[in-house]
Amino acid sequence: MKMDHKGPAMLLDLAVQSLLSNEPIIIQSLKEIPRELFIPLFTAAFLGGHKKTLTMCEAIVKNIKSNETHSELLEAKFDALQVLPALNSASHKVEQSSGSLHLCCRDLQIDKLSDYKNTLNLLDLLCIDHLAVDQTSLGDITTLLSQMVHLDSPCLSKITLRSLNGKIFKNFLAQLERMDTLQELSLSFFCLTHHLHKLLRVLPPCLGFLNLPFSELSCRDFRFLAQCPQASCLKLVNLSNNPISWEDCEPFQTLIENISGTLQHLEINHCLIIDSTITSLTPALSHCFHLHVLSFASNPITMSMLMRILQNVIPLMELKYMIYPI
Repeated sequence: MKMDHKGPAMLLDLAVQSLLSNEPIIIQSLKEIPRELFIPLFTAAFLGGHKKTLTMCEAIVKNIKSNETHSELLEAKFDALQVLPALNSASHKVEQSSGSLHLCCRDLQIDKLSDYKNTLNLLDLLCIDHLAVDQTSLGDITTLLSQMVHLDSPCLSKITLRSLNGKIFKNFLAQLERMDTLQELSLSFFCLTHHLHKLLRVLPPCLGFLNLPFSELSCRDFRFLAQCPQASCLKLVNLSNNPISWEDCEPFQTLIENISGTLQHLEINHCLIIDSTITSLTPALSHCFHLHVLSFASNPITMSMLMRILQNVIPLMELKYMIYPI
């Protein structure tokens, strides 16, 4: 007689389904159920939408010793589990869902999007608040953004694109424009030379965080950045690895002056800033009274100029960290 190796698993499934078929009884006897059943029971309850059973499982798991593997796994699942509201497309009113339960992902980080396209089909992208993607094409990014509604913090790095004048870039801008909840934008290794104005114009007013390292910004880009309303309330600015020449200095100084009342974090590392450039920026920096972090490392500044900068920022009572060239 040959034993079917799937037998125990099938028996376990039958036992779990039998338990779930009478939810009032299982809730009463849940504390007596062997811990080995918790994982399959949780999975079946999750897939079947048995909310009361899930709630009781959560309460019991809290009392299980944290060094047990099953407990840690269950707690991770419970932390990720949320009941999502359903959007009524006719009335645009948000109602509490009485149907299925969803595994909700708020923060999604992907390296090489092409390797995870099938996995993304398992997620509800409407939930995502923060998206970080590294090494993919702008076309794939645009497709991904089209499935998101509540995104407030896209962080994109090493995104490939043939031209900033083509249809793909326009479609990308169109997706950003419809996201009125954006608070932060991070683009690194993304060449924006002479095209920063196109990007900033589609962003919501009073953006909070702007990270543009390795963006190859031009003097024209700096001028627009200093004048656009989208950059008038910035709390964080990171323009590291963008050369700031004497020609760029005036618009950059204007930017610092305009956001002196809100700026908390400034990074201008590896910007080829020399003494004459930083001299013109120092008066504006000395009025940034809410500045917490100032980082200008790896710039060819002399020791005498560094001492002058230190003297000028002493009155900034909220300044906690300053990273400077040595």
